[in-house]
Amino acid sequence: MSTLLNSASNELDIRGLGKRYAHAQARSGALQVLQDVDLHVPGGSFVSIVGASGCGKSTLLRLVLGLDTADEGEILLGGRPICGTGRERGIVFQDHRLFPWLTVEQNIAVGLRNAPFTPAEKAQRVAEHVALVGLRGFETSWPHQLSGGMAQRVAIARGLVNRPRVLLLDEPFGALDALTRSRLQNELQRIWQKERITMLLVTHDVEEAVFLGDRVVVMQPSPGRIRRIVDVPLAHPRNRSDPRFIRLRDDVLGDFLDERAEPAGHVAAPA
Repeated sequence: MSTLLNSASNELDIRGLGKRYAHAQARSGALQVLQDVDLHVPGGSFVSIVGASGCGKSTLLRLVLGLDTADEGEILLGGRPICGTGRERGIVFQDHRLFPWLTVEQNIAVGLRNAPFTPAEKAQRVAEHVALVGLRGFETSWPHQLSGGMAQRVAIARGLVNRPRVLLLDEPFGALDALTRSRLQNELQRIWQKERITMLLVTHDVEEAVFLGDRVVVMQPSPGRIRRIVDVPLAHPRNRSDPRFIRLRDDVLGDFLDERAEPAGHVAAPA
């Protein structure tokens, strides 16, 4: 029963979402960045969002995080409207944004600054998440002593340490080399399978989207809207050389080769 309740409380519903920004060159004086975005993210699922630059992917994450407000529609978490930022939503950016004057464990502890826990409870959570991201032995290291991949592990731990109901990932591996990126994709997959919180990933990398996501949301620009949603019915851990994986990846890639296509709905994976 508790699993069902937790799953329901982690559900994310985006309904009729629209967002405009003032823009001097637009005829109306405002640029429609997002329009009629409808998306249901089941609790505990991993959903990837892909799309060309300018399709509103990062704007969508800002709205879910509560850093900005929608002009139309609503966002619900566990059936309740999102209003402003909150500890139940964490985020990891492309730039790890670690504080250079803080150690690894101190940087992770920043995620607990406003949490209602005792110092001992905070220390325990930090230690658990250092272990979760594979950084035992580096607790007192400084950011300049870490590789890019290790720094991003710290950022992931900081995003998770408060045990949010939803973790938002905005191109979290975009600045890393290909080998480190692949390794951290595997690590993120392992962490998600262990924690089972709802994850929403924005990426330009179609292979990454298919490798990690239960579903891939394909967006298109002008204005930003959902073109289609592709199910990824492959078991974890995934094999990038699996013919089914390759077919799914190529199917999604095809959307970016056919720019004239009209928005579509939810579709199943290709046979």
